[in-house]
Amino acid sequence: MTSAKIGGRRRRSPRFTIGLTLIALILFSGLCALGSWQVYRLAWKRDLIARVDARIHAAPVPAPRSITSDDEYRRVTASGHFLHDKAVLTQAVTVRGPGFWVMTPLVTDAGFTLMVNRGFVPQDNRTRYSRPQGTVQIVGLLRLTEPKGGFLRSNDPAAGRWYSRDVAAIAAAQHVAPPVADYFVDAGANCAPDTAPVGGLTVVRFPNNHLQYAITWFILAAMVAGAYIFLMRRDPEDSAE
Repeated sequence: MTSAKIGGRRRRSPRFTIGLTLIALILFSGLCALGSWQVYRLAWKRDLIARVDARIHAAPVPAPRSITSDDEYRRVTASGHFLHDKAVLTQAVTVRGPGFWVMTPLVTDAGFTLMVNRGFVPQDNRTRYSRPQGTVQIVGLLRLTEPKGGFLRSNDPAAGRWYSRDVAAIAAAQHVAPPVADYFVDAGANCAPDTAPVGGLTVVRFPNNHLQYAITWFILAAMVAGAYIFLMRRDPEDSAE
């Protein structure tokens, strides 16, 4: 029973009032918590975007032997010689269409090997790309390794099928001698833009929809509060008609 007659008029039962209040309070608190979390995420995402933007446009620094997650997208430089016979192709989809990234180990002058994404080659040109000999210098963006394969696809080293740039797995499959850095570098654009592989195609984009999400949650919280006030102020006689 949601209401009872008292003095000729219908009144809500205390059980109904308490239950409705608890439900409204739980919903309102939960929605406000979600909105507040999105506000926090918005501040975090804006800070991340600002930090990454600063790294991308900073002067390159020597490629380090090891890194932390805070080093991603830092511009680095390294010199050494490529091991073209140990290169692998990993599946890629770019603004130029589907194809492959050319992942080639670079034995650096600093005494370790660095996996370099030299750039993109299309599917019908997967073996016809430049292979510079001797000492080279590369400049690019530091990227974190991509273990466990791509979306719904696992790397198959035995078959030579690579869907992600898993540095450790590529180094093991190609028998690259240690030490090998635990990251890879996306090489910058080539001096000759039509020379394969085509570098400089790194997409740095962080979706930032947290403001819209926060507004949505707070609007829903306001709707719950409004509905609660409406129901509590509504005459039970009206709902009984």
